[in-house]
Amino acid sequence: MCGFVGLRRWDGGPVDGDALVRASELLHHRGPDGHGVVVDGPFGVAHRRLAIIDPSSSPQPMSSPDGSVHLAFNGEILNYRDVRSTLEYPFVTNGDTEVLLALHTQRLSPSVAPLLRGQFAYAVHDGRTGETWLTRDRLGILPLYYAVGPGWLAFASESKALLPFLDEARIDEASLDAYLRRRSVPAPDTLLQGVRKLLPGHVARIGPDGAWSTQQYWSAAAVAPIDVTEPEATRLLDEALGRAVDANLVADVPVGAYLSGGLDSSLITALTAERVGRGSLHTFSAGFGDERLDETSFASLVADRLGTLHHQVDVRPDDFAAHWEDLTWHRDAPLSEPADVAVYLLARAASEHVKVVLSGEGADEVFAGYPKYRLAGLSAAPWPAPARRVFSAAEDVLPGRLRRGRIALRAMSAPTVRERFEAWFSPFTAEERAQLLGPSTGRPTPDPVPDDGSALHRMLVADCGPWLADNLLERGDRMTMAASVELRPPFLDHHVVELGLAMPDRVKLRRGTGKTVVRSVAADRLPPSVLTRPKSGFRVPLDRWFRGGLRDLARDLLLAPDSVAGTVLERPEVQRLLDRHEAGGSDESIRIWTLVGLEVWRRQFIGPDRRVAVGAARPAR
Repeated sequence: MCGFVGLRRWDGGPVDGDALVRASELLHHRGPDGHGVVVDGPFGVAHRRLAIIDPSSSPQPMSSPDGSVHLAFNGEILNYRDVRSTLEYPFVTNGDTEVLLALHTQRLSPSVAPLLRGQFAYAVHDGRTGETWLTRDRLGILPLYYAVGPGWLAFASESKALLPFLDEARIDEASLDAYLRRRSVPAPDTLLQGVRKLLPGHVARIGPDGAWSTQQYWSAAAVAPIDVTEPEATRLLDEALGRAVDANLVADVPVGAYLSGGLDSSLITALTAERVGRGSLHTFSAGFGDERLDETSFASLVADRLGTLHHQVDVRPDDFAAHWEDLTWHRDAPLSEPADVAVYLLARAASEHVKVVLSGEGADEVFAGYPKYRLAGLSAAPWPAPARRVFSAAEDVLPGRLRRGRIALRAMSAPTVRERFEAWFSPFTAEERAQLLGPSTGRPTPDPVPDDGSALHRMLVADCGPWLADNLLERGDRMTMAASVELRPPFLDHHVVELGLAMPDRVKLRRGTGKTVVRSVAADRLPPSVLTRPKSGFRVPLDRWFRGGLRDLARDLLLAPDSVAGTVLERPEVQRLLDRHEAGGSDESIRIWTLVGLEVWRRQFIGPDRRVAVGAARPAR
């Protein structure tokens, strides 16, 4: 993977290549292996390269032989060899970048993305037509941001590289409600005023006159259902996942795997080990020093069975305090998940051995792995207001140790199906958000819940939207790229996703157990204890940490006079939240995390001590 930042002007002003290079230095971690810049009239782009395929060649930005088409590319086209065999083009490299460039010299840009397999975000400028095109992969594995000014548009792989183009850095207060609801802001919005995200599965066109239009080329909701038996589903998934792992092993550098000890990462590791052989695959797991959440014994069990070179990283409260600010800077947003820090520490350890890591990300969202999917039907039911009040009251009296039960009751008390689907992962209910924000200043966000299909299917399709792209995948990209490592999730190969969403509910969820078909594929590959153990998730013991090692950090940040809690949110509500958690009667850790993450982000990007200079590359008018 790589990083780039570019500028497209239609006001007749010049493009400053030196300013682009300076802005690209903010993305050095995404591409420490090489850099370049091209300026052609109203278009310019600077690129930072992490060399994975054809590392000794394929420099970027890359231009066509006649200099009319320019490409800046972040990602991997995993089927590039197959695509190359269909093209007549004077190739001079052996990489996927030139294949992508060749496609754009011969086809209309919107017709290119559907041909690609992999993870990608890229910009193409066609000097023959004066058009600039921005493209993002189907699931949103890789990011693409943009900002519009008078007569220009800037775009980048991370939003921090756009700050030099802005007049000022301000919180988009209209996005705060969405953040408190999801722990992330769904595309096309961000927490930075004036900075937007291109939606996954979309292509954007910027015309010679600055006219902007977008076209969607893929949607999870458009997948047509198929009717298969469980044995057929197992065979189809085994074949599709095997092909996805084969594709994700396309690299000219060493590839490793994350191995948490859960079903998903263990299966990906098993499939990978089958292909690379015993004793050559590096695997990486994290431990948290808490017996309630420890999975390292399962990871070691799988590693021993598969013969991997296994490495364990221990994560402690001090790691959060030590890395929170730097990783927030890398994330360009609040750390939405406590596991962000653990993912970074894993990537840092992996960087000593490999340049690419495979993960099990996405299996839960496609094959019904989370406990909430068992109650999809109840979540979609038209609960009347009295019933919802009963659910809310029951949550208040349920002991804190029954965490999942409290989450279920909280979700069922939400007023709409959409909010119930979201509430399983939402830190704050609608009522709690209103108490924190006062009169609503939020904006409507796209509804990811489809209108048709079973309740389970609707929930899965919704989770393959903003929850996956703007939270988990954004985390995966930023935390691994912070260590200059590329993350690849084979479960999110679009062929696997389409197959999984198309399968009937009965092969994904049976007798209260999710990922049934995934377990069938893994049955002969993994120890029985890994196949049958309940879903654990990548969790850290925040409840204890916010009563111990992180208590003072949280209070100092949230109750400071210039904090978001002190200037935008209702400070007394924040104080009560901290007091309730400290008293031990309830677990408010995820809500405290959400607010602390927001404050750390504000200090990095908005406050007087922010790390990025605003306006340094602003186009001259």
